Amino acid sequence: MNTFFGIMIPFAGTTAGAACVFFMMGQMRTNVQKSLLGFASGVMMAASVWSLLLPSISMAEGMGNFAFIPAAIGFLAGIGGMLLLDQIVPEIYLKDGGKAKKGSSWSKTAMLILAVTIHNIPEGMAVGVVFAGVLSGQAGIAMADAFALAVGIAIQNFPEGAIVSMPLKGEGTGKGRAFLGGMASGVVEPISAFLTILLSAYITPILPYLLAFAAGAMVYVVVEELIPEASKDPHSHIGTIGFAAGFLVMMVLDVALG
Repeated sequence: MNTFFGIMIPFAGTTAGAACVFFMMGQMRTNVQKSLLGFASGVMMAASVWSLLLPSISMAEGMGNFAFIPAAIGFLAGIGGMLLLDQIVPEIYLKDGGKAKKGSSWSKTAMLILAVTIHNIPEGMAVGVVFAGVLSGQAGIAMADAFALAVGIAIQNFPEGAIVSMPLKGEGTGKGRAFLGGMASGVVEPISAFLTILLSAYITPILPYLLAFAAGAMVYVVVEELIPEASKDPHSHIGTIGFAAGFLVMMVLDVALG
């Protein structure tokens, strides 16, 4: 039951963000968005180290001095996979509410929904891999760590839900349908997480690689998307402060409860 609730937390973040369409007249305040993105970045970066990479190395201790190899391969594969996604998915700029590539017949909102949805898949897999590690009992990951990671991703998903539903409302879509559109962009996260856990019996031998893969995917999202968004003009230090707070919270949770 704990696993079910943990997997649904990121989706709840997307749903809460999409619900902004009911009570926000304009876009989310810049400082609020920056602080949320900074905090989520810190949580996800710390989780990538303590909840994913270090357990990956620990599970490969039988390899002796080469225990880092599964972590290195999985990490690079995660980065490479996200780079490939960025080449396939239509280019978007969140600060502009989505911008179509030259010659594309897609509307900017349609591409925004597609991009957010596809980018949610590896995040859902990351949550599923961590909970699979908890359930296996072999990765040295505490349930509190898995929940902290899920909360961090949920915080990141909050503004994502809003940036999908708000433009839909701006195009004349009813608030209810705009909310459902924003919420739907996050449905893939629990689905991919559940599928990952269902396959955990078969993926246990390669769990060190999958943990590191999830770490690489999350680090890519943090460095490529969250930190630039948290640091964009007008310049302020709120995103950096949020990052430090999120990193500290996740580190303390892992060490104190792990």
